[in-house]
Amino acid sequence: MTATNQHTGKVILAAAGCGDPELITVKAARWLQRADVVLTDRLVSAAILKAYVNKTAEIIYVGKQNNKKTSVPQEEINQLLVKYALQGKLVVRLKGGDIAFFSNVLDELQVLVENNIAYEIIPGVTAASGAAAYAGIPLTARGYSTSVRLLTYYKTDIVTDAYWAELAATNDTLVFYMSSETLDTVVENLLLHKIDTGKLLAVVEQATTPLQNVSITGLYEYAATLKGKLFASPTLIIIGKVVALHKDFAWLKNADTKELYFNPIS
Repeated sequence: MTATNQHTGKVILAAAGCGDPELITVKAARWLQRADVVLTDRLVSAAILKAYVNKTAEIIYVGKQNNKKTSVPQEEINQLLVKYALQGKLVVRLKGGDIAFFSNVLDELQVLVENNIAYEIIPGVTAASGAAAYAGIPLTARGYSTSVRLLTYYKTDIVTDAYWAELAATNDTLVFYMSSETLDTVVENLLLHKIDTGKLLAVVEQATTPLQNVSITGLYEYAATLKGKLFASPTLIIIGKVVALHKDFAWLKNADTKELYFNPIS
């Protein structure tokens, strides 16, 4: 936590969890009840805002979605954090999932420190944990995998050929965030480097929500089963031997609907 003066407010960088509104922490909910201003991401359940945000608080939507032109620029979010904190207000910056996994929290931390604004960081249930739990896939199940890698492939130039070879060879469970639109290329690269035929792929759409859908396929059968399919946002990808456990331990039925839980950015 940074030092501040008595005229400056405070920023709470808080996680909302990954869909199910009951996955928010008690601590995050408590700060929302005290907030003067809430800057909320797109992937935050409307039920959380309704149930926990102080009724007098100003809610500002600062959502992002891939490269949509109407996404709120990070610089604008940074400016809003500073603006309201310097007015002496308690600001909650509410992020979907966990506060730090594949988010722009570093930019926000830097601007708060530069402006001598006090802050706290509240962790939450990230998509990998939530999707795996609600799909009945223990990510490091004994005898299947001893570790897990959290990755992203939202751009096709951010993983080197040498790293693809390593990912194909490892026994780690692979979890890809923000990669549904590049999934065809993910699979192509893993097949190119001869990934084990015993590993499966799970596509978890809108994880932990009432609209969750889980699709399972073998990587070598992907071209005939899921290739080219458009998935709902957000979608998480799980690859590894642990995916086979879904068959025995799935406890939530697929919604079998194309309805969206989170409003898309136009």
